[in-house]
Amino acid sequence: MPSLTASDPAARAGAILEIDLPALAANWRSLATETRPAEAAAVVKADAYGLGLAEAAPTLWAAGARTFFVAHLDEALTLRRLLPEAAIYVLNGLMAGAETDYLAQGLWPVLNSLEDVSRWRQTLAGAGTAETDPTGQGPQAALQVDTGMSRLGLDIRELAVLTAEPERTQGIALSYLMSHLASADDPNSSQSEEQLAEFLTARRDLAAATGRAGASFANSAGIFLGRNYHFDLVRPGSALYGINPTGDRPNPMRQVVRLKGKILQVREIDALRGVGYGATWRAKGPTRIATVAVGYADGYLRSLSNCGYALVGGQNVPVVGRVSMDLITLDVTAVPEAAARPGAFAELLGSNLTVDAVGQAAGTIGYEILTSLGRRYHRVYLEGAA
Repeated sequence: MPSLTASDPAARAGAILEIDLPALAANWRSLATETRPAEAAAVVKADAYGLGLAEAAPTLWAAGARTFFVAHLDEALTLRRLLPEAAIYVLNGLMAGAETDYLAQGLWPVLNSLEDVSRWRQTLAGAGTAETDPTGQGPQAALQVDTGMSRLGLDIRELAVLTAEPERTQGIALSYLMSHLASADDPNSSQSEEQLAEFLTARRDLAAATGRAGASFANSAGIFLGRNYHFDLVRPGSALYGINPTGDRPNPMRQVVRLKGKILQVREIDALRGVGYGATWRAKGPTRIATVAVGYADGYLRSLSNCGYALVGGQNVPVVGRVSMDLITLDVTAVPEAAARPGAFAELLGSNLTVDAVGQAAGTIGYEILTSLGRRYHRVYLEGAA
């Protein structure tokens, strides 16, 4: 009996997501060059911003990245299997009840509170002898201070305690003192300079507790604020995946993703005929509507209803009607019929329709567009020279 899945997966797919791994590698190398002599890490949380940790992390390692950041411990455990020798930090801190997992797998917590500091010190003491992690340096940790995000990190009261009692970190090998910028992508904001001043003060005050620890402050956007923000380690994330780290200035990063949705059907409608749920859009005259096999179940946000755009035959065409779970509808009246036909593709993301532009149209940011990319797409990982 013939296989029921013998056909080409791309032929079966409603949409194709191309992920340009050479562009990803080139983006990391560009940032590493920009920040040298500081080390450039790679932030690969959220399944490498939705693009696939199993493919992205080895690509970044091959490009030269040696230090990686994830959000959750389970992400770190997955990453350890992919990169046995990498330095891996867990941004969300030391998870209570799982402390020994960090030691067993050579994973390094970012200590975000005095409680984290205390439990990590107890964990190291309870291990008896220093265990060797895959990097060969023994158990490490980073210490985070809050300089304005009001999320994770030691607050002003905890900073005062640790400044007065530096012995609390005795026995802990602190590799970095770090913080996180809140407004680095806004050139008109004064917050970055204010945070930098707070970070420098904290670094001075905590010198006795942190010893010779390096400093890490800049995220993707922070890299472009200048060398005063680079210190010893920068932590690019979104810029690696093609998101513009410079606000409204031209994007220095290469685009990494291209999303093409397959046109399922094209129909002609007349004036006042409604399109989609609720008939929120109506034709004003003879109109050709293309239905494309992508919807909010695939991460194409519902907020793009009646305001998103696609490219068909090289022309911008609007999303008309509501985005539904599995489908969107495009007004392709101005597109030649040969280009807008069943089986042809509508480009939904790409070099001419960036994740930043789509995010703006959706009333959100490129980060959400990337991390929302669905699992129903047929994924194609492009390889080769950058």
